[in-house]
Amino acid sequence: NTPDILNEYLQRGGPPAFRVRAVLAALTCPSWGIYSGYELCENVALRAGSEEYLDSEKYQYRPRNYLAPTSIAPLLTRLNEIRRRHRDALWQLRTLRFHHVDGDQLLAVSRMDDVREDVLLVLANLDPVYPHEGMTNLDLAALGIPWEATYEAHDELTDTTYVWTGPRNYVRLDPAVQPAHVLHLRRR
Repeated sequence: NTPDILNEYLQRGGPPAFRVRAVLAALTCPSWGIYSGYELCENVALRAGSEEYLDSEKYQYRPRNYLAPTSIAPLLTRLNEIRRRHRDALWQLRTLRFHHVDGDQLLAVSRMDDVREDVLLVLANLDPVYPHEGMTNLDLAALGIPWEATYEAHDELTDTTYVWTGPRNYVRLDPAVQPAHVLHLRRR
């Protein structure tokens, strides 16, 4: 994110839009960064139709309170912790895979290390307003998981573990609660 790119999705999507974009940026590419103010979900444009921030730091210094109740700084800290724990899976692009998931507003993407011992599956609701649900259809062979295997899907964001079997599993994401799962897949 930069001081001159505040797209309509962020202007209108509120904190859920900022959260889901942070998850996708942090976990689908080897390097990422944000513009100061992103942590506070600053979303006021310079003028209607503009993608420039009203009070960008291009021309002024702006002190901010990153401990404000609306801050997503704790999520950003958590994402950086996940990046450090799963360094081999996340710091290269070779193993990036998109998977099918029912619903136009749901996205499923995996990252893993070269030997498929460290596998992350990111599931995201791209709609910042409404909950969406659907069934995954994962490419288990690409993930190094046998077709009918039972495996754990541990959510690195909430510390919740689900037990899944096979490629098709139910997911529901409510942007007001949690717009994404970051699942560490482990064979049982």
